[in-house]
Amino acid sequence: MSTPTNIASPKARAEALQAALTDKGLMPDGAVDAVIHTATEEWDPKNGARVVARAWVDPEFKKRLLEDATSACAELGYEGIQGEYIVALEDEPERHNVIVCTQCSCTAWPVLGLPPDWYKSPEYRARVAREPRKVLKEMGLVLAKDIAIRVWETSAETRYMVIPCRPEGTDGWNEEELAALVTREALIGIALANPA
Repeated sequence: MSTPTNIASPKARAEALQAALTDKGLMPDGAVDAVIHTATEEWDPKNGARVVARAWVDPEFKKRLLEDATSACAELGYEGIQGEYIVALEDEPERHNVIVCTQCSCTAWPVLGLPPDWYKSPEYRARVAREPRKVLKEMGLVLAKDIAIRVWETSAETRYMVIPCRPEGTDGWNEEELAALVTREALIGIALANPA
């Protein structure tokens, strides 16, 4: 079967759809640009790093974060679409948390940013729940055998973020210095917070 040659490019189809929705009054002018701005400028793993850093230095904030992460993140201005139903998972020396969405690629966009390609890959989604230690090792994280690994299935109703263990030697560091130690990978659980 040959491929039809008269099919417009994906970009042309998207622009035509946008124009049609705008013409019919179903989408306000600038809506797409606003979403693009939010996705590229406001949803950022650095937001999650700031949340973790605050939890590391402020026990009361950490308590609120563990009880209701959606509200605690909103205290710092990180809320909105895909920021509902956030649950914070605290790593401990004897337990490591990792998140996955086996159905698609749900994440808490305001604090994790858009999901990276590897998170959306069928291989990661299929394997991390079955063999987390092996997958983490392949991604560069080797954990001691006595550390339990807990895999959490994120979804549209529950979006997780990991609070990694605070690295040793960071006593007295301010929030900005601490936030620089936390990557998106650590917030998902496939890495630790960078050592000091």
